[in-house]
Amino acid sequence: MTPVSDPKSIAPHAVAIPESVDGAALVATTGVLAVDLDALIANWRKLASRSVPAECAAVVKADAYGCGLPTVTAALATAGCKTFFVATLAEARAARAAAKAATIYVLDGCFVGAAPAFAETNARPVIGDLAELAEWDAFCKQSGWSGGAALHIDTGMNRLGLSIAEAQALLPRIQSGDHGFTLVMSHLACAELLNHPMNARQVRAFQDITLAYAGIPASLSNSSGVFLGQQFQFDLMRPGAALYGINPTPEADNPMQPVVILKARIVQVRDVDAGATVGYGATWTARRASRIAVIAAGYADGYLRAATGAEVVVAGRRCPLVGRISMDLLAVDVTELPANAVRRGHMATLIGDGITVDELARHFGTIGYEVLTSIGNRFARVYRGGSI
Repeated sequence: MTPVSDPKSIAPHAVAIPESVDGAALVATTGVLAVDLDALIANWRKLASRSVPAECAAVVKADAYGCGLPTVTAALATAGCKTFFVATLAEARAARAAAKAATIYVLDGCFVGAAPAFAETNARPVIGDLAELAEWDAFCKQSGWSGGAALHIDTGMNRLGLSIAEAQALLPRIQSGDHGFTLVMSHLACAELLNHPMNARQVRAFQDITLAYAGIPASLSNSSGVFLGQQFQFDLMRPGAALYGINPTPEADNPMQPVVILKARIVQVRDVDAGATVGYGATWTARRASRIAVIAAGYADGYLRAATGAEVVVAGRRCPLVGRISMDLLAVDVTELPANAVRRGHMATLIGDGITVDELARHFGTIGYEVLTSIGNRFARVYRGGSI
């Protein structure tokens, strides 16, 4: 995986490489994931503008949803983002290297024995278990560390988090003032569904918690939660998927700018006779003499084998997938294209040119989150904009 700064615009058939970059690394890759940092920053600013004075953080876990955690974190920090959420301590280290002064929360919390590493990284665990809290308290008392931690309260997700009863049992500590918490948070289960009754139940429960935990900044909204209304925004919003162009309001048009373009190489164009089959299991049969472009992308690269009805853009035109997706390759029917329009070495667009992350997710039978976080490391990451 080779990051490349500020490449020129990506043409339909090739990736333009700046003169300052050795192109040999890109030549050896199966394709390119281009990340538009200006669009990413515009998305963050749009989300931030939906609630003032609430702060807008950024979730950069899972390698910034496949877009490259170090580069994305640095770009957002330069744009003014002060708080980042990651899933693991290793991700916190990478985020800290990219944003020296940022506040960094680790959503998976403090694993057994990991507390000293949080101090070394200057990261804050999101604590959601009383045993975890006891271990963290013991470390802080012994070491004198006062970097703070978040407290996760479960309001209905039934995943991580203290129960409401456990949160209430901590009230004497909260009221003492010397509690060590810099954030209290919960997580919405159904935020992408505007009128789901779970949203109202969770926000009411969290409002009760924040009243009892007065003085501690509060956070509830993920990407979709930002759009549920001001009562969901509290002191800190923590969008993730929306930053990267995934639609946070699937019941309406996508308010976010697209951020990624994914292109893969055509490695062969072959003629197939009528009646011949393509791919494993012989699941597709040519009804006519056809031309098939074989592309260097497969399920090992995150292009899921379950794909049905998906299309790829070749030479500016959508072309249907044929046969099964294999580990490293997929095939598309390019019969309708002029003979000289597609050749070995050209690039085909898997995301972009009108194919959105959310559209591809529907063909995969999943969500945009999985599409982006599954994109493999055989694709080079290249970046545009963002003052990098």
